[in-house]
Amino acid sequence: MMKKVWAAVMVVGLMAGFAGKAFAGQDQKSSDKTPPNYDIKGQVLVDLQDLQKKFTALAGAVPQDKYGWRPAEGVRSIGEVYLHVTQANYGFIKLIGGTPAVDFHTKDFEKSTTDKAKIVEQMNTSFEFARTYIDQMTNADIQTAMKQFGPDANKGDIIYLLATHAHEHLGQSIAYARVNGITPPWTAEAMKKKTAKDAAPQE
Repeated sequence: MMKKVWAAVMVVGLMAGFAGKAFAGQDQKSSDKTPPNYDIKGQVLVDLQDLQKKFTALAGAVPQDKYGWRPAEGVRSIGEVYLHVTQANYGFIKLIGGTPAVDFHTKDFEKSTTDKAKIVEQMNTSFEFARTYIDQMTNADIQTAMKQFGPDANKGDIIYLLATHAHEHLGQSIAYARVNGITPPWTAEAMKKKTAKDAAPQE
């Protein structure tokens, strides 16, 4: 079942991502000699570093007794969202050839623990694993075709999806936190600095 879900997620995501490419003419492709100006590997690594930092800070701000909170029956709890992100980090990297040391394919991975410390540790480990693997990828690796996900798909598109997936669930996690009266730590820090600046004597 998990493999079917992964396949569905990947196909839908990549179909959306490549919809625009399908309409590009072949003549235009062959005549465009301008080198790409977007470093997908570098940007994904920057994004993942920031995502890990924010997920860790937010997870740390959520009390243990809120890890089981969910907005409705049948919806992932706070802790389950964090483990879902963990599982996805491993899954995307496995798709492009990585070998996670964690058995993330287990049916109940998202429900495997409600312990805050364990969840935060597992989430951090998954981000470190993904970042380390991506950092070691060459340009040739990035451009390796993944035609099972679309005629123009490559491994670079998969690591892009990894980052966008984490961004999606960071937004979800922020909403969960705010509903429970928890302000994201980076926002609280920015507000604190603004308050201090506003209170400072004007020259």
